[in-house]
Amino acid sequence: MTQINPKAPLPSNMPEISSEEVKEKYKKKMFDIRIRQKETESNEIARQMGIQHINLKAFPISPETLTTIEEETSKKLQAICFYRDDDAIRIGAVDPTTAGVKEEIEAIKERTAKKIVVYKISEHSYDLAFKLYAVLPKFREVLTGVEITEADVKRFEQELKTFKDLSTALERINLTDMVALIIAGAIKVAASDIHIEAESKEIKIRYRIDGFLHDAATIKKSLWTKIIARVKLVAHLKINVTDRPQDGRFTIFMGEEQIDVRVSTVPTAYGESVVMRILISSKQGLAFEDLGLRGKAFIDLEAEVKKPNGMIIATGPTGSGKTTTLYSILMKVNTPGNKILTLEDPVEYRISGISQSQVDASKEYTFAKGLRSLLRQDPDIIMVGEVRDLETADISINAALTGHLVTTTLHTNDASGAIPRLIAMGVKSFLLPPALNAIIGQRLVRKICPKCKTEIELDNKLMSTVMKIIDMIPQESGTKPKSLKNLQFYKGKGCDYCQGIGYKGRIGIFEIMTMNHEYEPLILSGQVSEYDLKKIALKHGMVTMVQDGLLKAMDGLTSVEEVFRVAKDISGLLGD
Repeated sequence: MTQINPKAPLPSNMPEISSEEVKEKYKKKMFDIRIRQKETESNEIARQMGIQHINLKAFPISPETLTTIEEETSKKLQAICFYRDDDAIRIGAVDPTTAGVKEEIEAIKERTAKKIVVYKISEHSYDLAFKLYAVLPKFREVLTGVEITEADVKRFEQELKTFKDLSTALERINLTDMVALIIAGAIKVAASDIHIEAESKEIKIRYRIDGFLHDAATIKKSLWTKIIARVKLVAHLKINVTDRPQDGRFTIFMGEEQIDVRVSTVPTAYGESVVMRILISSKQGLAFEDLGLRGKAFIDLEAEVKKPNGMIIATGPTGSGKTTTLYSILMKVNTPGNKILTLEDPVEYRISGISQSQVDASKEYTFAKGLRSLLRQDPDIIMVGEVRDLETADISINAALTGHLVTTTLHTNDASGAIPRLIAMGVKSFLLPPALNAIIGQRLVRKICPKCKTEIELDNKLMSTVMKIIDMIPQESGTKPKSLKNLQFYKGKGCDYCQGIGYKGRIGIFEIMTMNHEYEPLILSGQVSEYDLKKIALKHGMVTMVQDGLLKAMDGLTSVEEVFRVAKDISGLLGD
């Protein structure tokens, strides 16, 4: 609609009037007539749309109501919030049918959990209401999240010698500090997840440290409602929804570092279970050289990473460090001459120089659709967070065959299981030999705490098993010990530094299977099996995950017990 200009030229048929004052009155009268006509037109359009109409001239709009829609968004959409109470929010829009207005309404509904009523308004009505933004007080931007300063952490560190002291500390602080203390405690002990679980008589707090859950504290059940409300508030979840799962996120601020926290709530018999995943972007700076690869495995994978095309797959169960390995590969090839794009669910760490995209199933932005879009961006290297279906697998493989280096992950037990898994998905077997560069099998093992590491002796049966596995390491791998005599192994006794656990941090154990001409007949035969593929890989010098783990145990990085705990499901493939 055309905006009405009160200074527009007078009609040519205007009668002769000598007085300037009379002329101004006439102009105003004509302007008012035009405004009423426009309001009538707007009202008629609203009737045809089947929605209500309102004229916001002189309508009292409070500052709190106005800020329901940000000023820039309001200007872009020509939509404004003019009324809100405990039950509903009323929004006026010049054109309520536009996609932008509909998306904003959905966002407000999701954020506030209130009923939204939409009205049609005229452009003049909107312009009058929009002027109210100019008189709003200008506040410093408020960052939503739980702010934790370095001073807070130091104060909490003085109170918490170990995370087991958390229960005592929680009894002496208020609710706001309680949530901050739980998060700060998790950061102090490098926990990856915080579990807050309602039980019949108490609330249990547990930290996942290096892959293991540890009881950290218990809280009175009477505080449950307030704690869950506080967590939901900062994570932008609906406080009044308790009977279905919800997902959200927030950011905690610690000095100059921002730490993303993903929040998941699930209803249980005694109340909602809350899990907070802590994502510290500074932790992602792991160089390719620091992954823990050695000998032939390092040389082979480095060579495959440098190739301009092909596919590199990291395999293993959830939580085995596959994404970290892919990030390390991307950091190695992240040069000005390479265009690198990623498609992830979610984007866990931000890497400078790499364009990262997050899938969103709710908007039908899936791995397959996203990957097609990425290929139109002229990339050199693509990382696909996970191959979950045939469509994604086919697009990824075809991208690898047409001049792109593609890295991705797949859920299999070990490297030799990737090819049968892809064929079971429906991938054409003849595409695999030319497309695949390397397959990585991996697990994460806990590192022995350096402060309390001590040498131990293995019993005869265990030592015999260890020696047998190490002796099977191919000579050409470049990692086989020269002698199996006087082997030394270690464990952690437990100290304050490692919270009495005996382990501090984690390291990967790997097996690298690179493709060669011997795999092709087996793959094309249609009778491909993990056992036969592994046999060829061992023949060409592949060190298995168990063997790599035991070599790291010999170096004092981890324990024999930890290696067998993590890799027990695949150790049988060695015949031990």
